[in-house]
Parts: sequence; C-alpha cells; structure tokens
Amino acid sequence: MLSQEMLSLTILLCAFWSSSSALNNEDYDLMYLNFENEIESIVPATEETISCDCQREHTEWDKLFIMLENSQMKENMLLQSIDEILKVELQTLRAEMIQFVANFAGTCTTTIEKVTSRVLSQVDQTLMRNRDHVQESKTLHESEQRKILEELLQLSLNVSNRLTQLESVWQRTAKVETGFQQQVKSSDMGRGDNFILNSLREELQQTRAELKGSQKWAAQHLLPAGKSMPGCETAILFPMRSKKIFGSVHPTVDMMLQSFTACIWVKVTEVLDKTIVFSYGTKRNPYEIQFYLSRESAVLAVGSDQNKLIAPNTISPGQWAHFCGTWSSDNGTLSLWANGELVATTSEIAEAHIIPDGGILQLGQEKNGCCVGGGFDETLAFSGKLTGFNIWDRVLSNEEITAQPRAEDSCNIRGNVVGWGVTEILPHGGAQYVF
Repeated sequence: MLSQEMLSLTILLCAFWSSSSALNNEDYDLMYLNFENEIESIVPATEETISCDCQREHTEWDKLFIMLENSQMKENMLLQSIDEILKVELQTLRAEMIQFVANFAGTCTTTIEKVTSRVLSQVDQTLMRNRDHVQESKTLHESEQRKILEELLQLSLNVSNRLTQLESVWQRTAKVETGFQQQVKSSDMGRGDNFILNSLREELQQTRAELKGSQKWAAQHLLPAGKSMPGCETAILFPMRSKKIFGSVHPTVDMMLQSFTACIWVKVTEVLDKTIVFSYGTKRNPYEIQFYLSRESAVLAVGSDQNKLIAPNTISPGQWAHFCGTWSSDNGTLSLWANGELVATTSEIAEAHIIPDGGILQLGQEKNGCCVGGGFDETLAFSGKLTGFNIWDRVLSNEEITAQPRAEDSCNIRGNVVGWGVTEILPHGGAQYVF
C-alpha cells in the first residue's frame, strides 16, 4: 500500500515540474490543454464573455496567473493525498498497537497464572511435608508411650510373679516348720533355714536387678526425676534447629552475680560444633554466661567466649543428662558436673568479674550480634528437650549438686534466681511445653 501511495506522489510531482517547463518554452497553450485539471461546477459563460474572449488573446500575465492557480490546486491535491496516506498509516499503526497490547496482556496473564499456580503448589507441598512431619512425630510419640506402657506392664507382671514365688516359699517354710517342728534336729533346721534364706535372697536380687534395668531404660526415654522416676511434669521441646526457635527467661530478681550455680536437664537430638543450651548476655558483652555442647563435650564460659571450661565425653544424643556449672569471682573457680559427678574444674577464670544485670537470658540460642544489630544464628540453635533449669546466686556444695540427679523430687528443686516451674519462661518460634 505504501509503495502505491509513493508512486502517486511521484506522478504529481512530475506533473508539477512539467507545467513549470511549459512556461519557459512559450508553449503554454498546448501544455495547458493537456493538464488533467477538471474543475467542478463551472459557471457557463455569457454571450458577452464569449464574445470578449474570442476577440482578445491571453496576455503573458494572464497565463502566469492561471499557471499559479493550477499549481495551487495541485498543491492542495498533493497535501490532501498526503493527509489520507498518513491517516491510513496511523489507523494501521493503531490497530497493530492494539493487537500487540492484547497479545502482551494475554502473555502476562498467562505468566502470572503460572507463577501463582507454582507458588500455590509449593505452599501445598510445604504444608503436606509439615503435616507429614507432625504426623510422624505424633506416631513416634505414641509409639514411645506404647513402649513405656508395655515396659511398665511387663515390670508389674514380673514383680507380681516374684511376689507370688516369695509367698509360695514362705508358705512352704511355714508347713515345714509346722510338720517337723519337734522331729527335725537343730542342725537340720539350720540347714533348711539357710536354704530358704538363700532362695529369698536370690529372688530379691533378681527382682532388684530387673527394677534397676527398667529404671535405667525409663531414665533414657522419660522426663528425668530421680530414683523413683515419676517423671517431671513439663519440659520444653525444641523440634528443630532454627534461628526463630528459642526460649526467653524472665527472672524476677537481679542478675548481678559474683558467683552462681546453674543446673539443667538436657536431651539433645544432634550436636554440632557449638549448640547453645542457655546463654546470658548484655549489649556490651553477649557472652557473660554460656553453656553449650560441642560434639561430645560440654562447655561452660563466663565473662567471655575465651574464658571457658571443657568437659569431654559427657554427651550422648537422645539420652537425658543432668549438668551443673559453678563459678565464683573470688578465685575464678569454674567447675562442671555431669549426672552428679565432677567432670572438669579450673581456676582464675574471670577472677574479680561481676556479671551485670539488665541482660537477656535465653534457652537454645545466643544473641551473638546484639551490639551491631545482629540476630540469631541457625547453626547455634538447640534441638531436643530441656527441663529443670535453675540458677542460684551462690556456689552449691558438692553434696547438694550430687544429690540433684538422684533425688526423687529432682524437678521440684528450684534456684533462688531462676526456678523451674516458678520463673516465667516463654517458648518462641515453634518451641513448646510438653507433658
């Protein structure tokens, strides 16, 4: 279409150039008659006009004015043609733009729908995985409870059988004493009594061994609570290692300490190079107190992350363990206890240092970037269970520490700075209390 319009424009320009050449060659009449210049609604000439035009010829000026008039008419025609061409081109361009916008809008809509569908699919998959994980945890918990009940039932049956056997032995003893009281010699009676006593002793030793085995198994799978193993009422579960999961501790007394004892029950799922159990820090020093696990070792730090005491070979993932740490600023003595036994001690650690008040006490995380606007580190997070967390503002005696993991009311022993079951401890980010 554009080529035809350009051809028409070229023809008009050639016609204009031909008209100009005719004026210079003084052959105007012939050229003027050959132009296709049709003028609509020509007014018929009167007799006077005809007679007048016939009598005189056109002068050079008349021819020039006529030539100019024709040139102006052709120029108007050329401009009109150009306007029509531009109008058609603009309409074509508008149609193409409308089509392009429609196609682009359709493509964007399709892309948005695909992205939305993909995001929804990923969200659904995540929800399904979380639901499966929760269901698996629930099933595992139910399985552990079932095993516990089966063990308790078997233990009860064993104890019942032992008591039945003991009762039978005593009944036989009574019959023997009644039937042969006056007939059996004193030496024979002595041998019979010794035999009965030995049988009773063996039965009691076997029963005691079974009870100890059941208690040991329960100590590894239930919440800890000393010899009788009734189970602590609550623990805090950290289901996974996450920078959002932690517990915040809010003591009601000041944390300005010149000495302390901190004790806690720990059942860790997995231990990395540094797995925080609890930490206390201020804006000036985020490492005032730290107790963390490192592979198979327990580590207690006071005043700085460099002032630390390491107790190797004290960690068994998946089993409950009781830890106590003590420190005194008088001589900088720092000690670690595991399951009631002293496993490491040193001196001249943060000597004459005073732990300031106004810091943050947390379970399962450390505020390692508090001074420069930092946050939690996922690799330091704790995963597992914690219970029986207590802090005293003094160094407990060896007897007090040794008795804690063996006491029947282990979870009822409470510190005067932080007391488990009394001091407010809030779980965050997915941590929760379990019973």
